[in-house]
Amino acid sequence: MTGIGACHSSSEKSIASEDIPDVVSYNYNIRPILSDKCFKCHGPDANKRKANLRLDIPESAYAALKDDPSLHALVPGDPGASELYRRITTSDSSEMMPEPKSNLKRLSPYEVALIKKWIKQGAKYEKHWAFVPPEPQPVPDVKDKAWPKNEIDHFVLNKMEQKGFAPNPEADKERLLKRLCFDLNGLPPDIALMNKFLADKSPNAYEKIVDELMARPQYGEKMALHWMDVARYADSHGYQDDNYRTQWPWRDWVIHAYNENLSYKDFITWQLAGDLIPNHTEEQLLATGFNRNHKITEEGGVIDEEYRVAYVTDRTNTFGKGIMGITLECAHCHDHKFDPFSQKEYYSVFAFFNSVKEAGLQSTVGGPETYAKRPMMQISNSDVKNILKFINKQDTGRLIVSVMGDSEVYRRTYVLKRGNYDTHGDEVFPGTPKSILAFDPKYPKNRLGLAEWVFDDKNPLTARVLVNQMWGEFFGRGIVKTEGDFGSQGELPSNQPLLDWLAVDFKTHGWDMKRLVKEIVMSATYRQSAVITPDKLKNDPDNVLLSRGPRNRLPAEFIRDMVLASSGLLNKTIGGPSVNPYQPAGLWESTTSGRGQLASYRQVHGPNLYRRGMYTLIKRTSPPVEMAIFDASNRDQCEVQRLKTNTPLQALEMENDPTMLEAARVLAAKVVLENNQPKDKISEAFRRIICRKPTEKEMSILVSYYQDQLQTMTEKNADKLISVGEFPNPAGIDKITQAAMMKVIDTIYNLEEAITKT
Repeated sequence: MTGIGACHSSSEKSIASEDIPDVVSYNYNIRPILSDKCFKCHGPDANKRKANLRLDIPESAYAALKDDPSLHALVPGDPGASELYRRITTSDSSEMMPEPKSNLKRLSPYEVALIKKWIKQGAKYEKHWAFVPPEPQPVPDVKDKAWPKNEIDHFVLNKMEQKGFAPNPEADKERLLKRLCFDLNGLPPDIALMNKFLADKSPNAYEKIVDELMARPQYGEKMALHWMDVARYADSHGYQDDNYRTQWPWRDWVIHAYNENLSYKDFITWQLAGDLIPNHTEEQLLATGFNRNHKITEEGGVIDEEYRVAYVTDRTNTFGKGIMGITLECAHCHDHKFDPFSQKEYYSVFAFFNSVKEAGLQSTVGGPETYAKRPMMQISNSDVKNILKFINKQDTGRLIVSVMGDSEVYRRTYVLKRGNYDTHGDEVFPGTPKSILAFDPKYPKNRLGLAEWVFDDKNPLTARVLVNQMWGEFFGRGIVKTEGDFGSQGELPSNQPLLDWLAVDFKTHGWDMKRLVKEIVMSATYRQSAVITPDKLKNDPDNVLLSRGPRNRLPAEFIRDMVLASSGLLNKTIGGPSVNPYQPAGLWESTTSGRGQLASYRQVHGPNLYRRGMYTLIKRTSPPVEMAIFDASNRDQCEVQRLKTNTPLQALEMENDPTMLEAARVLAAKVVLENNQPKDKISEAFRRIICRKPTEKEMSILVSYYQDQLQTMTEKNADKLISVGEFPNPAGIDKITQAAMMKVIDTIYNLEEAITKT
């Protein structure tokens, strides 16, 4: 073979010690290489395909090449006769693949060796793993019989033992309780709960706490936060005017649905198509607000059809990413470049959402009639009193919510050439990607039929995507790291047998969300200490093998909640309209047109100032800055996992945000007024914030710092410190003592452990 020279032979030597698997898998070993290096020019996208060659399907890869029928890209069993192998190993720049001008990296020696062995073994293709329905998985045997507490642990430990790892011991009770409280309620435990759990020596003490936390109404709030990101919930319409919207009753419904343990099947079906369910209830209609959370324009002069198409596009993309875990949006303008989704199939899904009785521009900025857009439902005081009792309606005014409702006249759907709203191609009809699961003709060709397709037992994605998202919520990363992309460009599952077992178990137990959550938190895997040894840090820095407990920074909203709850400021009211807490001046005014209710920022006062983070009003053009600094979504579009960054701004916020300082002041006043010693006051504050008892060394440092502050604090500085925030200060309290204690508590709030779940 020409062009295979010294470079190739040296490569073979360099990978002699690499761990090439005995059987090379197309899905796990070969497809990721081809997807990264080859599919751009030889994949599903016909518009970008070169040499009429597709390497993603065997019938094309095995066929004679168009330019030279004597050659074949792949000859099973014979790398030397395979043009693919020759091109990836040649040193001739005019023939090498990927082409140098493509800016794609050449294959590594290890990747070349994998492809060579795969071809030798027959170059067998497999359907993409995520598009094959999950099968029941046998629970694997493990050497350490004592460690597992449920089936999850067998799968995790089996993988660990294969790699020579051992699990961490169980975390101590204080850290376990903190982990559970944030994961199940999004709040720190109070001292009474800490003392209760520490004193409970019964064998089922842990399970009792799990059940107690899952029964609290805060469980629904915690679970709903993730769904707010998926559903791109916000309190404004977006775009330049960015006026107020009253979509918060839908949020109240989501909290209620999680607390009532509505099955995932009903949870999704009602949101996709509650309005199409025969004799649907008002609750089912309200649930469809999910698909009306997208941005809506109120700017005069826009092209109505352009924005109407944008709304349908948003719903289609949200369905693909949030519920199906695929990058369907990549087929909006052309065939998907990496996954087997054609542009025609994209618009077939689009067709399900295209008949909504809505306009691109319904009204411009005005009064309350613009707070929701047609189709919409009106919620009366009688509804709240008798039917929708979970809605926290706080006044007697008119309450309207945008919901779904199809037009009486079917709207025809066309492929939009290059994604342009006014460039129609072929007409298409409601359908789904055949590579996932063809749409069964027995299903109605509307959103209710789409929901039935989602929960068809043969659908390979629905259960996998949900259990993976839930796993990511508790462990900081999904079994499939790319939670919104189960396609060829996404990460492979770190433990597919576990993922498939969870998916099948979830389906066969009625799509029971609380059962799934309890299975995860009851596992020995979840209960492990988060301590990391040098060996594990070196060989498994991302904890892919789950040989230690999760250690993750709290979400932005829960950082606020932790501060408010630990200080005693938290207003635990469930649901209701969003509120405007403290915010730097001028942010809103600089970002919008100056029209509408949200043109200027009006801060709330009193108890509403201390609502949970999830109730902070989200204006899309100027999202809450204290949330954005800690990576909260601005809710412009569907997000299934948040970015994780570490910046100096985060430390500055913890040190200077008025809420943080006010909490330190209020907690300082509380402990100062107690009749005990300074070390007891500091210990109580430490436990409230860090959720464990301080060590002797920590106490020594903090007490010493307190004494220093007492000696150096001036009355002027004390007055300035204790003036932060609106919560009234107790009369007669010694300012110097309170300010000195406030400095200590502020220091505790600024410990990394305060905002970290370990």
